[in-house]
Amino acid sequence: MTLTLNGVWRGYRGMFAVALFSIPYGIAFGTAATDAGVMPVEAIAMSAFIFSGVAQFAALEFWREPVPWAMLAFVVTAASARMLVMGAVLAPWINAIPAGRRFLALAWMSDPNFAKSQPEFRAGERDVGTMLGAGLSLWSLWVLGTVIGTLAGNVIGDVAVFGFDVVMVCFFAALVAGEAGKRSPILPIAAAALVAVVTLPWLPSGWNVIAAALTGGVLTVMRRDV
Repeated sequence: MTLTLNGVWRGYRGMFAVALFSIPYGIAFGTAATDAGVMPVEAIAMSAFIFSGVAQFAALEFWREPVPWAMLAFVVTAASARMLVMGAVLAPWINAIPAGRRFLALAWMSDPNFAKSQPEFRAGERDVGTMLGAGLSLWSLWVLGTVIGTLAGNVIGDVAVFGFDVVMVCFFAALVAGEAGKRSPILPIAAAALVAVVTLPWLPSGWNVIAAALTGGVLTVMRRDV
């Protein structure tokens, strides 16, 4: 395994079309953040350094004076817990490169570039730069969207009415369908999807995703042990 600039560029280009739809999400966050009383520079810094839509939107639910920093840290950590599972899945490939490059690649890991990179690694891709580049593509446009949202979000209005969220759903659905066709992990996928939908009205924002990931992970491990 290696990490090259050529791989970074390939990853950036390969994810760019999907990453474009990070902009409306960023606009929505920037608008919601300013409405919650977050300063524009703080909202932009959150997107630049946290880079997690689920965690950032969840944090806004607790953003008040005085800021409950301990609770905020807990919420962000819990909302990002799925990264532990994603990191463990990538370990056979990521651990084969030096620690410095490994941490660089993982710093920009998110759901879309993980979902795209893991099957590529399994299929023989040996340049971790593709995952880093895909992450940088998503990150740069997410931050751009946040900047637009903090400065002009109220003028643009609710971007949800344009249906941009459907694009990400279709992207993940296509990846899952492709993996299901190759390895037939129907039970974990179906169970995770069911948990995500059923718990959506009952759990705080983003927690249904965590519950679904844990369900799918546990069932996958159980099936392998059988």
